[in-house]
Amino acid sequence: MLSQIKLENTLCLDIETVPQYSNFNEMPEELQYLWEKKSSYLRKEEETAENVYNRAGIYAEFGKIICISIGIFDFRNNKRQLRLKSFYGHDENKILVDLIQILNKFNTKRQITLCAHNGKEFDFPYIARRILINNIKLPDVLDLAGKRPWETNFLDTMELWKFGDYKHFTSLELLTTIFKITNPKDDIDGSMIAGLYWEEKNFERIVTYCEKDVTAIAQLLLRYKGENLIENKNILILKD
Repeated sequence: MLSQIKLENTLCLDIETVPQYSNFNEMPEELQYLWEKKSSYLRKEEETAENVYNRAGIYAEFGKIICISIGIFDFRNNKRQLRLKSFYGHDENKILVDLIQILNKFNTKRQITLCAHNGKEFDFPYIARRILINNIKLPDVLDLAGKRPWETNFLDTMELWKFGDYKHFTSLELLTTIFKITNPKDDIDGSMIAGLYWEEKNFERIVTYCEKDVTAIAQLLLRYKGENLIENKNILILKD
């Protein structure tokens, strides 16, 4: 299968998510009640729903997307480039609409495949759920209704590493280390995103972190295929 992956048709992505509210007490009462029920599965005995609210961002029902970074391979005219683009801000609806415009534009030229690390368990369903919550039409690549498993255009670098071992979880940080790829977690990790957003309003670090993850996913996919890594000078960040 790895040899059949067409990199020019592959879009790598990563998302950053946070709780919808800055703290538990800002939530509407009905959501507080529902978070109380939902969080019972992850709380320790001495913890309350308020204690663990900083983890609400991992659930699409209680969180929101504040950044989506994408990476597209460009091997035209003997180039070996990775082009990065990020959509970020307080307006989740705009982030999703901007992403969908790219997906639809990409899909008119070729059949797009989305690639993420643990994407099938997190990124892809999270994006799809937040699209529906924002009352936006799903793009074809995320609309799985009626599709057979082999008809979904998803690649997952963690799943590819499993080789059929369903209980096996391997972090992106570990894989980049063993494959000698630049570690994307050299500054912050995912547990710090909510604080950077709600307390520091530091989008610069959040976006940089997200783009590092996308770069790592793209480089990892290249190593899986036995190809050379893209040089740092050929990793281009596209601005508006």
